[in-house]
Amino acid sequence: QANLVESGGGLVRPGDSLTLSCTTSGFTFNNYAMSWFRQAPGELREWVAAVSWTGGVTFYSDSVKGRFTVSRDNIKNVLYLQMNSLTPADTAKYFCAARPHYKGGNYHVEGSYDFWGQGTQVVVSS
Repeated sequence: QANLVESGGGLVRPGDSLTLSCTTSGFTFNNYAMSWFRQAPGELREWVAAVSWTGGVTFYSDSVKGRFTVSRDNIKNVLYLQMNSLTPADTAKYFCAARPHYKGGNYHVEGSYDFWGQGTQVVVSS
């Protein structure tokens, strides 16, 4: 049974940095591309960043490009999201998700993901 557990969220000030982790088990992690999504209160969930199954290719939404870095450790089976220069607009619940490496198409498509975590809350406020 696949299990994805996000951690590292919290309350930070604008301009601060935070690193989220997604610890996985129960599936072959290095056979899956991974993404981070987020959902702000009252908003639809939006895709944030993706990393290929090898870790060699990354993609970002325009809203986080240049500030966030997605990475993975295929030995520890952990996904990361390093978030810098945080703003109140980054306040959301952050989710990790796993998609089989053979699935093509847009990383934004939530239906293409097999497994999801429960999320970790990030609040950016002064």
